[in-house]
Amino acid sequence: MKSAYKANNIYFKYTDNWVIEDISFNIRDGDFFGIIGPNGSGKSSLLKLISRIYIPQKGRISLRETDISLLGRDELSKTVSYVPQESSFLFPYTVAEAVSLGRIPHMKGRLFENSHDQKVVTDAMRLVGIDTLRDRTITDISGGEKQRVIIARALAQEPDILIMDEPTTSLDIGHQLEIFNLLSRLNTEKKLTIIISLHDLNLGSLYCHRLMLMNMGRISAIGTPLEVITEKNIREVYGCNVIVDKHPVAGTPRVSLISEDNAFQCYDIPHTNAAWRKS
Repeated sequence: MKSAYKANNIYFKYTDNWVIEDISFNIRDGDFFGIIGPNGSGKSSLLKLISRIYIPQKGRISLRETDISLLGRDELSKTVSYVPQESSFLFPYTVAEAVSLGRIPHMKGRLFENSHDQKVVTDAMRLVGIDTLRDRTITDISGGEKQRVIIARALAQEPDILIMDEPTTSLDIGHQLEIFNLLSRLNTEKKLTIIISLHDLNLGSLYCHRLMLMNMGRISAIGTPLEVITEKNIREVYGCNVIVDKHPVAGTPRVSLISEDNAFQCYDIPHTNAAWRKS
């Protein structure tokens, strides 16, 4: 499978200290790739680097074998759509108007949408299930619906790669599942490469094909959820004790937190982290 992104020994800093330090990785076309780690580990900075919002001081990031620093923003935005952690709208757009903003990279030299633009916008709204909301204003819809509008706007760019920075942070568990089910469907049906940062280890384990665990600007582990979500890795990176066992339905690693009051009981639990992984 071809590479969507390659990073080779990249370093980045805002002021004096490196926030990304000597990172290398490969993201394949069609991947659902999750980036996890504590606050301040460099997740958001890394997404901004691969979106070309920032340029690394050292190293190289390639998009389909082309150095990303050589690509113009308009050219890049036709391939890559980036959704930041805080997405908002300056005006009380209707849903259809908000989604139409995704067509801007394709409208160079044109002031108004053409029939193709309108079709792309309609298809994007239908795909994420908000076509019935098209005439509602952004201020009159729920948080989950607004997040769908933001995803539809990103899809209206007609990207091959969707980059999202913690898209479900402010949503309740029901809306989180809605968004991740939608992203999984887009990945499977539309062959969209998805790169996402997230805090919830269990969501990452359930939905992502591969995970990258970051800590203090470096990669602590990279691989499948089975390879990355281990008690040892979580203890070393997050500094807390957990139990990692097998999800009863999905079969993926499942993380359970342990309170200080119950920590002593863990030694009596008849499971081993290695046993179920070999089953």
